[in-house]
Amino acid sequence: MKTKAAVAALAALAQESRLAIFRALVQAGPAGLAAGRIGELTGIAPSSLSFHLKELSHAGMVDSQQAGRFVIYNANFAAMNALLGFLTENCCGGHPCTPGESVCAPSDEAA
Repeated sequence: MKTKAAVAALAALAQESRLAIFRALVQAGPAGLAAGRIGELTGIAPSSLSFHLKELSHAGMVDSQQAGRFVIYNANFAAMNALLGFLTENCCGGHPCTPGESVCAPSDEAA
């Protein structure tokens, strides 16, 4: 992921409503959610929801497809993983990080 795309994704997620929407879509998995259901889960009014979904879509974090008379929204898991990869690239000076810990695992050289 390029820096410009990472900044756009982070900017889109750096807002409470958009973060709530994205988290709801991640929890829904690949099946996604209709806009109405997203609104129910997040408590966001339809007019605001439309704006936030558009912002997430423009940042590449959300995809949508027509399903009959509904639009189904999905988290773009490839973009999410690319963003995580960008953020953790070269983490801990190239040494593997230990999941769940706030410090990096010691290198083999230190042992």
